[in-house]
Amino acid sequence: MDFAADFAGIFLGGLAAGTVLFIVSVGLSVTMGLMGFVNLAHGAFAMFGGYVIVLAMNRAHFGFAAALAVGFVATAALSVLLERLLYRRLYRAGELDQVLFTIGLIFIFIAGITIVVGPEGQTLELPPALGGQLNLGFMQYRTYSIFLIVVGFLIVIGIWLVFERTRIGAQIRATVDNRRMAESLGINVDRLFTITFAFGSGMAAIGGGLGAEFLGLDPQYALKYLVYFLIAVSVGGLGSVVGVYYASLLIGVLDFTLKLYLPKGGTIFIYALTILLLLWRPQGLLGRKET
Repeated sequence: MDFAADFAGIFLGGLAAGTVLFIVSVGLSVTMGLMGFVNLAHGAFAMFGGYVIVLAMNRAHFGFAAALAVGFVATAALSVLLERLLYRRLYRAGELDQVLFTIGLIFIFIAGITIVVGPEGQTLELPPALGGQLNLGFMQYRTYSIFLIVVGFLIVIGIWLVFERTRIGAQIRATVDNRRMAESLGINVDRLFTITFAFGSGMAAIGGGLGAEFLGLDPQYALKYLVYFLIAVSVGGLGSVVGVYYASLLIGVLDFTLKLYLPKGGTIFIYALTILLLLWRPQGLLGRKET
């Protein structure tokens, strides 16, 4: 019984961590798949939004839902400004230029947050309703972890429905498949880029805020978890919401387990598994194979 409870606890903890990874990474998958832009600064938007959410709760005493909404809107607005002023100039540039630009942007975010807020890490003060333990029938487990798992499931369903059942979803899929054809059909690709970029950055902000209790939040966040975001996107497949969801949960469970039983060097298995999987399926689990 103890073994079953321990296994369930590890599994649920991994699912919660993987859900946070998914919420942050799904926006990166969509924007890279749509725009073909190597945006390594995606984690910086997650960090910025996380700081807005945490500070809105801890210092301005916003409610949890209100702080999440403020973080989403503030980060989406900042991303639109940067997309219009900076990103758009590099859409047709080489991948190296895009990488150098976004890495530089990460360091600007790090310096800015360090100057404005300070180098100390921030903690998320959970509302009373999400604290404590929840009775699952067969065991007691953290309410907040169960909340994250449920929220992640609802998000993946919602985004999938938008992509598959709405007009803008059809436009995004058409643009991903063939940008020139989409433009010839009258789709405003530039506006679509801006909307998608804002949404992806806003989702990253939500992930940064929700994950602050799990992953922590400090000025090095964008660099610290960059590899994990890229692994989730590459394993799941560019533009595949469901693929990134599965990949994130898999990575979350593996990382949670390895850190518990192999705290020193356990993550090497995640990197090795990623390499083997991409050798087998370069397009990722549910990504489309290029023809």
